[in-house]
Amino acid sequence: MKGVFGMQTIAIIEDDLAIGDLLEETLREEGYAVLRAYSGTEAQYLLAQHTPDLILLDLMLPGCTGEELLPALQGIPVIVVSAKVGVDDKVQALLAGAADYVSKPFALPELLARITAQLRKAHAPTPALLTCGDLTLDPTAHQVAVRGQPVKLTRTEYAICRLLLQNPGQVLAKSVILDRISQDTPDCTEGSLKQHMSNLRKKLRQAGGREYIQSVWGIGFQLTQGS
Repeated sequence: MKGVFGMQTIAIIEDDLAIGDLLEETLREEGYAVLRAYSGTEAQYLLAQHTPDLILLDLMLPGCTGEELLPALQGIPVIVVSAKVGVDDKVQALLAGAADYVSKPFALPELLARITAQLRKAHAPTPALLTCGDLTLDPTAHQVAVRGQPVKLTRTEYAICRLLLQNPGQVLAKSVILDRISQDTPDCTEGSLKQHMSNLRKKLRQAGGREYIQSVWGIGFQLTQGS
């Protein structure tokens, strides 16, 4: 692995010296720089001075628990490494902002792979906005807007709209639409596509005062820029 993204810095927030030392030695061998904190309070001070690329966070910490730290760690990928193995503990940590959760005892190769995956995700380029006339889709926020005003869409409607915006002016057959959105919306069928499309067209029409999606008889649908 050896610095797959250059010299990245990983903060280890762990009060167990043996585990912390093992993680530090392994990470340094893999080409990462390492920061250490042994309590929640020390972690707060450390993170006020440094911004690591990723954090390995124990939950059962003295001073300030990992659960209490998580809300303040937004913007940095956090992998919880904890002896808490309950489903509720995992769900709460993930909902509080953790990017991943690894239970102790852990396998080092798996943890390293999860670290690599999170760093890769953090360095992925931000998807570009999709636009056609006054219709805009933000892939990062999963938001569609008409003239800057958000339009509330269902998951299936969003997937259809994104596909049409990726192919403006091109007539897409119903079978192509179903195939291309199947990964995002497996519940959409040939029978329900017509209703989803009707709902999407109505929402965009109400927001923009014109027809954005045209039906091409016997073939499918196309997105038009309009005037």
